[in-house]
Amino acid sequence: MTTVPSLGISKAATGTGDRSRPRAALPALCATQITSWGIVYYAFPVLLPHLTADTGWSTSAVTAAFSGALLISALAAIPVGRILDRRGPRAVMTTGSVLAVASVLAIAVAPNLYVFTAAWLAAGAAMAATFYQPAFAAVTRWWGPDRVRALTIVTLAGGLASTLFAPLTATLADHLGWRTTYAVLAAILAAVTVPAHALALRAPWPPAPPAASTTSRTPIARSRPFLLLTLAFTFSGFAMHAVVFGLVPLLTERGADPTTAAWALGLGGAGQTLGRTLYATLSRHTGVTARTAVLIAAGGATTAALALVPGPIPLLILLAVLAGVVRGNLTLLHATAVADRWGTAHYGRLSALLTAPATVAAALAPWAGAAMAGRLGGSSGLFLALAAGSALAAVLAVASGRRAGRHR
Repeated sequence: MTTVPSLGISKAATGTGDRSRPRAALPALCATQITSWGIVYYAFPVLLPHLTADTGWSTSAVTAAFSGALLISALAAIPVGRILDRRGPRAVMTTGSVLAVASVLAIAVAPNLYVFTAAWLAAGAAMAATFYQPAFAAVTRWWGPDRVRALTIVTLAGGLASTLFAPLTATLADHLGWRTTYAVLAAILAAVTVPAHALALRAPWPPAPPAASTTSRTPIARSRPFLLLTLAFTFSGFAMHAVVFGLVPLLTERGADPTTAAWALGLGGAGQTLGRTLYATLSRHTGVTARTAVLIAAGGATTAALALVPGPIPLLILLAVLAGVVRGNLTLLHATAVADRWGTAHYGRLSALLTAPATVAAALAPWAGAAMAGRLGGSSGLFLALAAGSALAAVLAVASGRRAGRHR
């Protein structure tokens, strides 16, 4: 069995060791995750100043449209997950790609804020059908026991989205304006994602494995372990996203200039990529409940350190990178949470139900975090409160494991 030395990835993980898997699926999903996240998600903060300056629309109203898209994506993920379980990813992700292209074009030509908002809400439905969750469902069913390595590859690729598309978007906006930039990005989105999903995901969808046996008559989605884990992910997700949006204000309060603070945020993204390369090893050496609690607690610890350490700035940047490492692991923790506990029979639906509240929390985190900072005396107080939320999430994660074995 051959491996890629840097990650120890086998032929099975790349899809070349099992003929039932589409050989082109993994590289296609990597390309489409980079492109979809880069254009539909990461282009927005880059274009926001250009957009508000050109249109006169308020930043809060424009950002509300984007957050509305995230809320729609959380709600749409549940029916999308059911379809994925039954029919596989090809139709879902191809349709989602077409909708994403249409939504981005509508954003580009929106004559007023109402049309702009409607276009973003449509983009939210496209996110549910093209972002990580459907890709994770495809990889989990097709790769089976090798899913952790394959999921790592997909998330490593997704981590490059901002690295590639943020500078590209900025360059285009400087020369073309925000509307033409969105039109160009829509063309790239159409050229990459629609044919990739339509052509590379054609393999037969394997039958669902037997559902996990349980001694309880309570459905998994309403069981105590599932509900506690959902709460844990919601508190943790809110804290992690609020930290991302609050990092630049925190560093500027400590004396960093805006450019240095922005670099710290970017290096935190690099830390996420590093963290994802470590998850497979962590998975092999820890149990699922312990792994969940430790990673969530580690996120809280880095948040508390950022709140309590006054400087110097290089040390704060190092803490930001470590926080990114934890976030990278948490992405894969979410991707594997359902399969590791309850099997893959209903992965799409259960995964959507598990992560939907966390997605809603992530959408609310920027505003809520800013409001909390004002009431708590600044970013340091905010980060201490977020660390406490992560500690609560870790306790909930431990509690969720007490009966998880009964639902395996």
